[in-house]
Parts: sequence; structure tokens; C-alpha cells
Amino acid sequence: MLKSLFSGVSGLQSHQVAMDVESNNIANVNTIGYKYSRANFSDLLSQTKAIATAPQGQLGGKNPVQVGLGSTVSSMTRIFAQGSVQNSDKNTDVAIQGDGFFIISPDGGNTYKYTRAGDFKFDAGGNFVDNNGFIAQGWLRDPVTGKVDSTAPIQDINIPPGLTTPAQPTSEVVLKANLNSGPLVESFSPAYEVKSGASNLQPAAIDKNGNPINSGNIGVMFNETGEAFSLQDKQGVWISFRTATFTGGDVSGNGDMDIELGVDPELGISGNKIAIHADTTGDGKSADANAFAAAINAQTAKTGVTAEVVAGSADGEYALKLTNTNGDAAASHNIDIVTGDSDAGFNDGDGDTTAHRYQYNSTSAGNTLGGDKTFTTMADLRKFMEDEARHVGDGDGDGIEDENNIEVRVTDQGKFEIINPGSSDDGDYDMNIKITGYSDQRQGQVVVDNSRFTRNMEALNSILPTASGGKAFSQSFNAATHSSSIDIFDSLGSKHTLRMEFRKTALDTATGSTWDMTITVPNPATIDTTAPYNEKKGSIRFNNDGSLASYNPPNVSFSGNNGSAPDQQVSLSFGTANKFDGMTSFDSRSATSGISQDGFTGGDLVGIRIDQSGTLVGSFSNGRSFGLAQIAMAKFTNNEGLSVEGGNVFNQTANSGDPIIGTAATAGRGFIQSSALEASNVDLSRSLTQLIIIQRGYQANGKTITTSDQMLQTLIGLKQ
Repeated sequence: MLKSLFSGVSGLQSHQVAMDVESNNIANVNTIGYKYSRANFSDLLSQTKAIATAPQGQLGGKNPVQVGLGSTVSSMTRIFAQGSVQNSDKNTDVAIQGDGFFIISPDGGNTYKYTRAGDFKFDAGGNFVDNNGFIAQGWLRDPVTGKVDSTAPIQDINIPPGLTTPAQPTSEVVLKANLNSGPLVESFSPAYEVKSGASNLQPAAIDKNGNPINSGNIGVMFNETGEAFSLQDKQGVWISFRTATFTGGDVSGNGDMDIELGVDPELGISGNKIAIHADTTGDGKSADANAFAAAINAQTAKTGVTAEVVAGSADGEYALKLTNTNGDAAASHNIDIVTGDSDAGFNDGDGDTTAHRYQYNSTSAGNTLGGDKTFTTMADLRKFMEDEARHVGDGDGDGIEDENNIEVRVTDQGKFEIINPGSSDDGDYDMNIKITGYSDQRQGQVVVDNSRFTRNMEALNSILPTASGGKAFSQSFNAATHSSSIDIFDSLGSKHTLRMEFRKTALDTATGSTWDMTITVPNPATIDTTAPYNEKKGSIRFNNDGSLASYNPPNVSFSGNNGSAPDQQVSLSFGTANKFDGMTSFDSRSATSGISQDGFTGGDLVGIRIDQSGTLVGSFSNGRSFGLAQIAMAKFTNNEGLSVEGGNVFNQTANSGDPIIGTAATAGRGFIQSSALEASNVDLSRSLTQLIIIQRGYQANGKTITTSDQMLQTLIGLKQ
């Protein structure tokens, strides 16, 4: 009978322990990061009344006869189920979503403890501590590399109060932009070059030797509405600066003569001749001049030239005035009177050329006085026009070339400007500027009039008397442009604006386009060793699919000249060659899609936030944010093997395994949620139900004892 009493007592004791465990669970229902425990019951040794026997012959085997001696709590199981994550208003609160523990140390990292409670804060010394004052462990930012190395040994997380960050000089500028390759652009600016001494032009555009800066290839320029000229080789204009005159003497014979059209050496011919027959009297009268004029005018449709007799021609000689008209571009617009018969009365070379042909050539330029010209840039065309306007031959017969003071300029609005100031010793004349388009389809040539270019030049058509003060202007010539700018920083944290301007200058149908690049910084900063020192010239080239081909320079050497470190190397990152990851040139609007740099000025720490990887990101007054430290996490093979001590702290044991330390959200470790805490995983409904079960078990064991007592009482009563 005593065995039943002892079994009842053991049952009471076991259920008391279970009650203690469940009471502790309920007590910690609001403890941050708490993991509830469970008491595991097991029976005690049994008293064997009879052992088990095997079957013998016809007799079956028998099971053992055993009487249990009670129960005990053999173990405790801690349940590490995820607790609910509750948001908080404290930015240093952190919760673990998943497996893992925060690592804390009470002695500067000599020993480690582990916790799920992420109620951290900064103490007066800048230590990142829990409510016990234990310092969280992790990795700190390397001041040299500026990175947090999570492969290094962990240490106390400490962020000194009043932390400041020094200035970081810019080392790289990254630009992503498109430069419009299409025939219609919205972003353009005047294309101009300057001439040394021209007061109305910008001297800043003169090079170090005082020479004009190349204004760019006219073939890739645009008119004032952004439409491309798209000049092809040999397209151009006829230009005459004055009315041509030819003088004849007494005429004998029938007055036959030829008109020679404009000569084209590339055709291998001296020109096309149109036979003209003029019925003359041969007496040198003005009637002869009228006959010649009528014969020339009969061919105006082919030549574009009209003739008239100069008023007041005397007997014995007469003069014809030949004018370039605004007729069909297919006309020659240029004739020289050459006689097949000396009796015709005109002397070769004694007159003026009616018009000069200016043709575009994308690769080379040539200037022949009195002949054809090929131009590439506005600078070429300006010079060749001025040379021809000033060249008047030796009119006074003194053996010296006559030259006037006519000026052809390119203004800062991208317009050609013609001025006839007079006041020369010889060679002045009243200008009668006539410009017409050029086209030619002789002997298989296909040169069509470029109407946009012609229209820009035709605005020069005017009469400028000598010393009149009048000026003639073309319409504006423009280059496709785009600009981007960004502030860069020197070693002192001073800010300087780096501006990059792009201007389209060349086009190759086989390889792509080329844009000039001008990089500038404000004075007194410098980026070049030659004047102007605050400006650096370069170029950027694109393939014919719009991808980046190459660019130069790849970097600039920047000096702030304000006490900061000189020769600061700033790399220019415009993308990868033959790819579309940076600068491009498509037929779409020029625009900057992204520009950045890696420098910053000094700043004070104004706030800290924690991201999902456990990185403590500091925000500074200079607008910069970067990682200052990273919280380390530990994972164990057997979480249930950890031992518990007060203050929500676990200790490593022999059965927990060694901690596997690393960053959050890697190798099975959970991620970290900031401004949140993990609540206790105690389920009150389960715990209260468990209390009922424990209570009933306890009561039943009590009944076992009272029943055994009554049976003993009956046994004792037998003696009476």
C-alpha cells in the first residue's frame, strides 16, 4: 500500500513542477523576446512482480508483471517558435524575423551572451547596449576604406557622440545622357568663331595664339528652327559680290562669240560653251553693245546671268554689266566671255567673274582666288568669302594687287556678317551681293540644291555701297548642343560646379557622329595646364547604332586653388564602349537621364536608422548616409541546448554547439526589422488550458493519496 502513496506523492511533485513552469510562462507573457518552456513528464522505475517468459511447448508466453512507482519531470523543453513582431517608435529597437540571436558582451568582447530581445539604445559613451548594459557586438566602419567588413572579428559597437565625417574629394563623375542624332533638334546654340581684333565678337573664344576658333562643320549644323542642313559633298551656293563688267573695242566681222559656263575641273573639261551670234554693225556704236547684251540675255535660263549696256559708253568702246540673278539653281551663274575670233572685240581676262562657286567638302577645304572654293567649316567659308570680296585684281595697272577693307565675320549669333567700310587706297567698290543655290547634273553628276543652306545664305542678298555703314547678315547657323553640370567637392569639402558642354561637330555615315566636349570649372579652379586653365577640351564619338564608341579625356586633374589638395584626379565615366549603359546618341531629344559624383563636404551625425541587414546607417548634416556599423548575429545547431539566465539572456552550453556568427539574412539567419520588437511567444489560451490540465492532474494525484490512506485505515481496522 505504501507504493501507491509514494506514487501519488511523486505525481503531486511532478505536477507542481509543471505548475511552476507554466506559471513562469504566464508571468513572461509580456517579456520581449521570451520563449516559453514546457515540462516533460516521465515515469519512474517499475517494481517487477514477474518477468516475461517465452512460449514453452503448448503453453504460450507471459508478459512481465510490473508495478509503476510514480512520475517525475525528466526534462524542460524551450520552444523557440517565432514571436509576433510589434512595431515601435524607437529607431534602435530591432526584432529578428527567423532564426538567430543578437550577440552581447558584458566585458568588452571577452565573453559572449545571446539574446532575442532587441531593445537596444546608445549609452553616454556611444555604446550600443541592451537593458542589462551589455554591449551589442558587430563590425565597425573602416575609416580608410569607408566600408563595413563583416568578415573581420566582431567587436563592441560604439558610435562616438558628436560624430562628424570629413570631406571626401570627388574621384568620379558618372553621366548618362542622350545626344540627339536626328535631323530636328530642340537643343541648339549658335555656331561661331571669332577673329582677333573684331570688337563685336567674344574674345573668350580666341585660342592662346589669338587665332579664330573653328566654328564647326557646316554639314552637321542646323538652321534657326532646328532643322538640319545635312549638306552633302559638292552642294553649295553661287556668290557674287559685285556686278561684273566687260569692256570691248571696235568690232569688225560678224560679232560671233562664245559664252563659257562655270568650269568644273573634276569633270576633266574646261567648261561647256554656248555659241552666241550677235549681229553687229562693226562700227563700235552702242548698237553693237546692245546686240551683245541681247545675245547674252537670250541664254539667261542656262547661265543665270543677265547683261545690260553701261550707260554713256563712248564710240570706239563699250561696256557690258553682267549680273548674277536669283534664278534657277541649275543655271551656271558664272560666265566668262572668251572670243573665238579676236575680231569680236573683247579682251580675255579684262573683265570680272560674275559669280564664285562655294561647295561643301566634308574632309578638306580649298581656296583658289578667282576660282572655285571648297569649304568644311564656317571658318573656311568666312575666310574664302572675305578673300574673294577683297580680291579685285590690278585695276590701276601699277603691278600691285588691289585690295579693299571689306570684312566678313561670324557673329556670336552664328550669322555671317558682311561690312563694306571703304577707305582703302585702291580697290573699293559698291557691293551688290547676290547668292543663289547650286545644282549640277552635267555628265552624270547628281548635285541638288540644298534649299535650307541656300535660304540661310540668301539672307545676305543686299547692296552695300562703299563706306555706307550698312551690314548684311545671313540667317543663323546653329550646332546641336547639350550640357550637364554637377557640383564636385575638393579635399576641404568646398563645392565647385563642373559643367560639361557637348556640341555636334562631325558626321561619318560609315562610323557615326562626333561631338566636341568642353569641360569647365569656375575660377580660380583649374583643370588644364594651358590657358584657359579652367577649361578642358575633348570629344566624344558614337557608333552608327547610337552606342558609345570612345571619349577623351577619361579624367581631369582638378585643383581648387583655395588651399585644398592640388591635382585631384576626377574620373569621367560616360559608359562602356559599344554598349548603351551610359552616353548614347539616338534620334530622340537630348536629355540627361542620370548624373552623380562620389564626393561630399564634411557633416555632423544627425540620425541613425537600422536596415534589414542590421547595418546602422548614419545620416549626416551634409545629406550623406552610409553604414557606421553592422550588428552581428549568431546561429546555433541546437537552440534548446542554450541555458537561460535572467535578463532575457542565453548562454552557450556543451549541447548547444558553437555559435555560427555572421550577418542577418545569410546562412539561415533571419533578417532584422528595425523600429520593432519581438513579443513573447507565450500563448495565453494554451497556457490557461494547461493550468486546468495540471490542476486536475494534481487533484487526481491527491485522490490517490487519500484513497490509499482509507485502504490503510481499513487494513488497520482488521486488528480491532
